[in-house]
Order: sequence, then structure tokens, then C-alpha cells
Amino acid sequence: MEPMVLHEYAPSGNCYKIRLTAALLGLPLERRHYDIMHGETRTPAFLQNINANGRIPVLQVGSRLLPESNAACWYLATGTPLIPDDRFEQADMLRWMFFEQYNHEPNIATLRFWKAFIGEERLTASQTAQIPAKRLAGEAALAVMNDHLAQRDFFVADRVTLADISLYAYTHVADEGGFDLSRWPAVQRWIDAVSAAPGHVSLDA
Repeated sequence: MEPMVLHEYAPSGNCYKIRLTAALLGLPLERRHYDIMHGETRTPAFLQNINANGRIPVLQVGSRLLPESNAACWYLATGTPLIPDDRFEQADMLRWMFFEQYNHEPNIATLRFWKAFIGEERLTASQTAQIPAKRLAGEAALAVMNDHLAQRDFFVADRVTLADISLYAYTHVADEGGFDLSRWPAVQRWIDAVSAAPGHVSLDA
């Protein structure tokens, strides 16, 4: 495999997904840090050379660049047990990865960023007004996850897959956004199971 570089902001759950996928597979990654709090992904050099969308993570494979966390995880995991062989289970895994990006991340990750990184006292009036709706939507996403996990250990295929990695990244730190995970015991049990996976690395590793 070609040398790989992860362009990242280390506290980001989206960046962590890629590091966790690589760690579970024993794949080496060089890491290059950008401080999003000081606009380092909005510089002309970054926009021209790394990602014209001005966002991270970006996985660099040789000279090629792959933005979007779940796409990068898919690249790393292709041909490994992190992606099921069964066609339906593959599609079901993708279903949960889409759920994460559409229902989960915009609410749980956003509230974490606003609360733990920006600070509620520094939010705009528009952001403050969105908090109640985002909290309700985040709680609804956690409830869906809890119901699904009530009778199974993992989301798909009875083992850790990319579905678990994509959802674990922001769920296990949801308390930083003000979510009380004790309300969802099946989710807590699943967090413990993913954390115990061989090769697991923590967010701050």
C-alpha cells in the first residue's frame, strides 16, 4: 500500500474515525495537524493543495487526496473484516454510515463543538436558537441506536464494522455536548464493546 498521510484536526471525531480504522487494521498513518480554530484549513495553500472545500479530514494516499471521513474509512477497510462480505450486510452498514452523517453528526457533533470548543457564551444568536432542536434530534438518534442495539452487540454482522466506527467516534464523547448517555444503556454497553476491540486507540492518542 502506498504511504498514507492523514490531514487532520486531532480532536475531531471525523478525523478519529480514520485513525481508529487504521489502528484496528494495523495500518500506519502519518499525521499532519491543522488548527481549525485558527483557520488553517481556509488558507490559499490548503484550499489549492489539500481540499478546495476547506475541510478535514483528508486522507492522502501517495499523491492522491481523499476527503470525507467515511469515504476514507471505506478505502482503508476494503477487503478486510471491517466491511461484511454479504451484499445485504454491506448495504446495511452503509445505511448506518449515512444515518451517522445525516441524523447523528449534525446534532451530536455540532453540540459538542459548540459547547466544548467554542463555548456557549460565544455562540451567535442563530446558533443558540438551534440548540433545543439539535438536542432533541441528537436524543432521537441515540434512541434509534439504543433500540437497534438492545438485542445485538454491534450494528451489523455481529462484529465491529465501519458502521460501528462511524457512530462510535462522536457517540462516545456525546457527554461533551451535554448528552447523558446513562439514558441509553444499550449504547453504553456497545461503547464498551467497541472500546475493547483489539487495536483500539483512544481519541486523544
